[in-house]
Amino acid sequence: MIPMVDLVVQYHSIKTEIDGAIHSVLEGGVFVMGPNVHTFESEVAKYLGTPHAIALNSGTDALHLALRALGIGPGDEVITSAFTFAATTEAIGIVGAVPVFVDIDPETFTIDPKRIEAAITKRTKAILPVHLYGAPAAMEAIVRIADIHKLRVIEDCAQAIGAEINGRKVGTIGDVGCFSFFPSKNLGAYGDGGMAVTANTALADRIAALRIHGGRQMYHHTELGVNSRLDEIQAAILRVKLRHLEEWIEGRRAVARRYTETLQAEPGVKVPLESTGQHHVYHQYTVRLQNRDEVEHRLRENGVQTKVYYPIPLHRQPVNLIYSSAVNSLPYTEAATREVLSLPMYPELPVEDQNRVIKAVREALRSFATA
Repeated sequence: MIPMVDLVVQYHSIKTEIDGAIHSVLEGGVFVMGPNVHTFESEVAKYLGTPHAIALNSGTDALHLALRALGIGPGDEVITSAFTFAATTEAIGIVGAVPVFVDIDPETFTIDPKRIEAAITKRTKAILPVHLYGAPAAMEAIVRIADIHKLRVIEDCAQAIGAEINGRKVGTIGDVGCFSFFPSKNLGAYGDGGMAVTANTALADRIAALRIHGGRQMYHHTELGVNSRLDEIQAAILRVKLRHLEEWIEGRRAVARRYTETLQAEPGVKVPLESTGQHHVYHQYTVRLQNRDEVEHRLRENGVQTKVYYPIPLHRQPVNLIYSSAVNSLPYTEAATREVLSLPMYPELPVEDQNRVIKAVREALRSFATA
């Protein structure tokens, strides 16, 4: 079976560096908030081009603490997409705010800025766009809307570290950028991890305090915080991996180019395309298919693993049904849940496996075209 991602082959490619980094932490005896965490924060801030980076224990906490630090709480509304992972609205719910769902642009799968203003009310405090599959959302348009209506912007960058819009890295365009280092991400730890980045010093200080039980000084707690610290071993691993990130992004883009060049002319499939000024990092290579479930079944029979991200939109999830009465029609979101399929995607994917994936997709599509 050709897997969606192979984390072992990546480990083997950098095994000496990884093993040395872990050994160094074990020998040093500092396991929480040590030198690797602080250095990793500085390295990510430099890579993204932002003054402040705060390491956390998950991407979910990055979203949650960003919302809290911005003063968003009970009764406030946050405009976002229903076509994403549950952590996005989970973070909104944790602070007591209400997610307001806006439909996606069918070309990009990200929130459609043309639909945002109609969703703004007196209770709206923020917009939370999601950079999905490694593709940037339309941040320039979103920030313009936010500025007009005096709203905050929190970027969900869980799938998109390294992605760019006109030369600016995602996560640095809104008020706060939130990243996940879940193992399967383009920059993945060997456990959970996350980060919030911002150009606002006061905001960075508050997030940094919230992650350590609400205190800026040991045993002095000014507000109710949480324990959300990235541990030292994960930081050491991520520091090694960050050095390879651009090389891996180029590897993903090369696989994506090959998929696109060979599949875009096939009947019944729509491949992802980059908009002008976008730099897509292909966390996933996601196509749209008229016969998605049947193609998925055929690929599995031919030894190709695939994945549907996401089969149930957030406004249909039981946890969010309390908000469903206020949801307007989301036709493009609903269509995407029926049509999207992600193909194997990782930078080390062998050419022979790429060929097998392409061949299996073509055969499946052509069998339906001639049926």
